[in-house]
Amino acid sequence: MVKISTVNILNMLVFFAFSMVLSVVPVRSSEQGELSIITSYPPSFFEPFRLAFEKQYPDIRVSIAQRNTASANRFIMEKPDITPDIFWASAADAFELLKRKQALRPIRSRPTGAPQYVLGYPVNDPEGYYLGFALSGYGIVYSPSYLLQHNLPIPRNWDDLLKPVYSGHIGITSPSRSGTTHLIVEVFLQTYGWEKGWAMLSKLGGNLSTVTARSFGVASGVAQKRFGIGITIDFLAQPLDDAHTDNVFIMPPDAIYTPANIAILRGAKNITNAERFVDFLLSEQGQKILRYPGINRIPVLSKLNKDLLPAPDRRGLMNMAEFDPHLSAERYGLVNLIFDNFIIRRRATLGRLWRKVNELEAAKFENTETLSTLARARQLLSTPPLSAHEANILSEDLKTEWPRSVARTAEQEQFSGEIRRIIEHNLAMIETLLSSVSPVTNDKRWYR
Repeated sequence: MVKISTVNILNMLVFFAFSMVLSVVPVRSSEQGELSIITSYPPSFFEPFRLAFEKQYPDIRVSIAQRNTASANRFIMEKPDITPDIFWASAADAFELLKRKQALRPIRSRPTGAPQYVLGYPVNDPEGYYLGFALSGYGIVYSPSYLLQHNLPIPRNWDDLLKPVYSGHIGITSPSRSGTTHLIVEVFLQTYGWEKGWAMLSKLGGNLSTVTARSFGVASGVAQKRFGIGITIDFLAQPLDDAHTDNVFIMPPDAIYTPANIAILRGAKNITNAERFVDFLLSEQGQKILRYPGINRIPVLSKLNKDLLPAPDRRGLMNMAEFDPHLSAERYGLVNLIFDNFIIRRRATLGRLWRKVNELEAAKFENTETLSTLARARQLLSTPPLSAHEANILSEDLKTEWPRSVARTAEQEQFSGEIRRIIEHNLAMIETLLSSVSPVTNDKRWYR
């Protein structure tokens, strides 16, 4: 019998209650005493801030609409006539995308004592369009009991997740549905380069068990033992609906830290109230809320983040490659398009082909032609549908985020189809190459 604590029941009731409210809350506000916010955060995160802010400003009514980051971005870009006042989310490159679309207002900085950069990533937008209010680290969540059951080692770094031993044991969210996942993907591409980055992501795709619909589904999947390992961000490492879990979160040595951000939108109707909310969020009172259980973020206010920030001399993926958020925003849609078609939709095929290649290579063939065939199959498995040069020379309309409520142009449809055709052609070639390799007589493992 499954036991559900009273606390969990109350949490669920609160969540559903706020979900009902959010479904009818208008996004746009136009009265002097109102403030409207669109955010990717759940009610368990934003409600303590809303309640404290309304207590300090009882004449201001705050309405909050919740959407995942990608959906919020599209809403802001596609519905300029009903733009909310504030965008509040974690993924910094989503703010860069809105800045490129001229959807953000300049915002004045607030003195917090935060360092200018944390592991290579700026805490605030250097051009002054959004501010970091908290810091979070990306890492690996795993279930010790699951790993023990499947006789798997604990993954310690990003490269470990690419090892064949983890085939079928990893969960992730699609970057087209999760801004946090998109940022992880982009960090890999910028740190290791376009070709090597996609080769690593292909190996990761071959190890995936599933792709969750939302970011918080990764921690839930690990807690429920549907898979044993997930890639996530620190504040989502524990499932929202289950306090009884053995989930463990670790930060790899080559860590990724990014700010969670807030911006005032260009179409805001309540600019004064929006500025007041930003002031509150970065005040000592607002920053202390970040340390509440269930929120547990790193404040940017220096007097509250002692011993919480990574050491200044620590190496991270972002300061290895001087992460460029402008580049990330420029090719936001292209990266999502390739990932969805190359990794997500071909997950099962990638898994099967990578297992075949790894098992055939383990058979240690000595025939030169066979070794060449296996090397060619591995190369094709690691090759993205576009080279770095081809990606760079694409028009902006093909690289940036594609609005979903607007019909695609003929050029976009043709390009999307060409991406799928190249991927399918490469996978078919790999199938042909592997089928031509004869297994060692006493080793039938590759048939599995």
